Amino acid sequence: MRAKSTPLSALLAGIVGGALMAGCQTYDFEPVDPLAIAQTTKETVIAARRSKPDVMLLVDTSGSMTLPVNPELTVNGQKVCYLKDPDGGPDYLCREEFACNTAVCPTRWSELQGAMGPFLAESGKLVRFGLTTYPAPPTSNPGEPVWVQRCAPAAAGESVRLPIPTGLDSDEQLQAHANSLNTILQEIPNSGAKQPTGGTPTGGSLRFTASLLTGDPEERDQIIILLTDGLPNCNEFNEYNGGQPELCRCTLEAKSQCVEPKSPYYQRGCLDKNSSVAAVQELKARNISTIVIGFGAETSAGDGPSVLNEMANAGGFARKCQADVDCGAGDTCNLNTQRCGRAFYQAGNREELASALKEISEELATIDPCFIKLESSQLPSDNQLIVVYINGERTLQGPDTWTLGEAGVTFTGNACARLEASRPEAPVSVEVRAIRQL
Repeated sequence: MRAKSTPLSALLAGIVGGALMAGCQTYDFEPVDPLAIAQTTKETVIAARRSKPDVMLLVDTSGSMTLPVNPELTVNGQKVCYLKDPDGGPDYLCREEFACNTAVCPTRWSELQGAMGPFLAESGKLVRFGLTTYPAPPTSNPGEPVWVQRCAPAAAGESVRLPIPTGLDSDEQLQAHANSLNTILQEIPNSGAKQPTGGTPTGGSLRFTASLLTGDPEERDQIIILLTDGLPNCNEFNEYNGGQPELCRCTLEAKSQCVEPKSPYYQRGCLDKNSSVAAVQELKARNISTIVIGFGAETSAGDGPSVLNEMANAGGFARKCQADVDCGAGDTCNLNTQRCGRAFYQAGNREELASALKEISEELATIDPCFIKLESSQLPSDNQLIVVYINGERTLQGPDTWTLGEAGVTFTGNACARLEASRPEAPVSVEVRAIRQL
């Protein structure tokens, strides 16, 4: 017995009817209850392109970035990330003081460099990039205490590796600028005098970086991409200290440095969660968004997820979703807020970081009037189960109208020209309806 017609089955019939008119292959749908299908309706009003956003990369160059991505990596039965003790003691893990051979033991820094190259090559023309690193590079002042240098937040001078090019806007100019940025990033060595070193003064570095974003947020988005492998610390005004172990949450490997009242890390060594989240909130109040990427073991376990989650939610760029599949393995989608349970981007190696950066580049791209992005959960299960309306008029797929790809609907020919000609005073509405069998 056939089930009663439902809005979804009616839409299916409409799609099939359109396919028949277009002379395409069709299917004989036999709707049954319950229908294991979902309907997507995405409406977009195209008015005009926004200017390309200003994006400052705030990259963590703390000492932990020299740690191996996979400390237990084995090649031919040998742990390649461990070094031999010349005095005959046990092998020890390569790290900041004892440089890893990145040719056989990739570090967080070498993997970051490997992922950033393709990202900048693909996204350079989409935004106006700048580069700031933190903590501030060590100075050559012999009288300055080591702990002051290791905990110094980003500041004017060497921290700003490349400013945002406010005088550039063409694709060619911005891509050349991004290439220069990549060269600077690649030249930061994994070992030696200018290697990553020090702590993770995140809150202070965010506040300083905000001062470098001087554009009009009404004209172009103002964004910081925070890429960090560690928990925020180094705040000399931290509200907690080592005398409050449950509140302090010591971030140092040598926990005794947090506990000793005379230690310079009595407060600086404590987790600086509250101040760092507050910094992101302050930025958002000034219309500066923050995208958070966690890279490494510390950001995926322990206090890491909760800290970065709060920062990402406060930054206004939490990961979006329509269904669980959009959030990846082990994560879920809150259908009410359309946000993933893990609001920040997490990566453990070069491939995962490259994937996260690709997602971000798609989010950063200024609105292309000839492209409507669809999440994985919004794509139809068959190319014929989709209809498109322009200003309420049904438009069939074709070389002069639109095509469906892996990421969404691309308009071409006269249809694209129509959308590109839209203006705030003469907008064009686009509606995409799709059916997905569950």
